[in-house]
Amino acid sequence: MQQSFPMNGGDGPHSYLKNSHFQRQAINVSRTMIEEAIAKKLDVKCFSSNPFRLADLGCSVGPNTFIAMQHIVEAVERKYLAQGLKSEMPEFQVFFNDHVANDFNTLFASLPTQRRYFACGVPGSFHGRLFPESSIHFMFSSHALHWLSKVPAELLDKNSPAWNRGRIHYTSGPEEVSHAYAAQFEHDMEIFLSARAKELVVGGMIVLLIPALPNGIPTSQSPFGVMFDLLGASLMDMAKEGLISEAEVDSFNLPIHVASPEQMTELVERNECLIIERMEFVDPRSNLFGLINGKECAMFLRAGLEGVFAQHFGSGIIDQLFDRLSKKIMESSHQLEPVGTILFVVLRRK
Repeated sequence: MQQSFPMNGGDGPHSYLKNSHFQRQAINVSRTMIEEAIAKKLDVKCFSSNPFRLADLGCSVGPNTFIAMQHIVEAVERKYLAQGLKSEMPEFQVFFNDHVANDFNTLFASLPTQRRYFACGVPGSFHGRLFPESSIHFMFSSHALHWLSKVPAELLDKNSPAWNRGRIHYTSGPEEVSHAYAAQFEHDMEIFLSARAKELVVGGMIVLLIPALPNGIPTSQSPFGVMFDLLGASLMDMAKEGLISEAEVDSFNLPIHVASPEQMTELVERNECLIIERMEFVDPRSNLFGLINGKECAMFLRAGLEGVFAQHFGSGIIDQLFDRLSKKIMESSHQLEPVGTILFVVLRRK
């Protein structure tokens, strides 16, 4: 069974719309890199169909997806002009994809009125097929592929060496827990890449922005790992105070995996239809983790993670959980210096 935990919808104070400036920063910083990839590696002369079709996989509710799609459309238009194809300039169609439970109402209510593309919604998990074969020219996904399709089953088995008692992630867990997460991520990514290879036209391109860590760096040294540990510690504090049970914490695990370039490279190379055109980290200085206060950081996490916590523990603990997290982040701010954090990947369909 696939799990679905969409970002907080609406436009309230805890919404993804109001608390996704970190993701927006990564999109803005990578804009030039996307433009270079399109200018150097996307051969629009080999595309005979009109319209030119783009897809954002894991689009959430905006506005980040609109910013990214506009950047890409403009870069493709420039490529047509650079190749002397002004008379063949296509119309553009953008497919906004996310889980069925995503707040598509907020997404489409905030569509830019001056956009240069036709918009469509495609509900469904990207851990599987979404589009007809050879129908998409360009795919984009930002801050979405670290979500697993489900929590590894071994983590919930008390008789398994991967039972993750007292923790909610693999950050500070034993090797068996890390291996279970890595195996689930590899399984999910193989399905993802296989589906995308079928859906892309020959010569089509995928650009990915993925939370990641440099090869050999433990997750405990990343801001993501530190914050997940602080979330787990906040839950354990609440359990000790009798607000929730320790059994509830023991049976809860975040379905999130932070990959490495080595892991991503191996997975792409296993898929014989896609090739890596570029893979590098976005400049860590663009990351704001070390420049914000605990409340802002907790709000950023709440916008993305509230659903998964509320489903397991109930919505009644959410305010207190993230208030506690805010205080712990302030006490641990020295550990939140950016290390790698966002991997920029360009893939092309052979």
